[in-house]
Amino acid sequence: MTSIHAQSQVTLHFAIKMADGSIADSTYQSGKPARLVMGDGSISDNFEHCLLGLVAGDKKAVELAAKDAFGLPNPDHIHYMDRAKFVGDAEVEVGTIMAFSGPDGVEIPGIITEIAGDSVTVDFNHPLAGHDVTFEVEILAVE
Repeated sequence: MTSIHAQSQVTLHFAIKMADGSIADSTYQSGKPARLVMGDGSISDNFEHCLLGLVAGDKKAVELAAKDAFGLPNPDHIHYMDRAKFVGDAEVEVGTIMAFSGPDGVEIPGIITEIAGDSVTVDFNHPLAGHDVTFEVEILAVE
């Protein structure tokens, strides 16, 4: 049986649980497993390290501190934008997640955290940045 190594393609189910036990994300709910290539940057190095050596059929729970999971919030990722830039049908209210075009043309999700007059504060940090999480994984296939 092939175990997970540095360039493995892995098919897995996962659940990301917050410290209070609530589920932030899960492939179990949709019934569609995730697929990742080790080393492609889609998950943190620390989480990848925890998967090394696992084989199909393995289940594991991994507790990661915020800095090892989605990182700590970066103040440089908070931007202040002119409300006039939000046009069309887009609803501008606190808590709304919107897609913005990044400098390289790639879409980046941002969360509107504050609206003050003509200024809209948008946080581009990952929504789970700054949170300790538990990853529960079930390895379905390793190639």
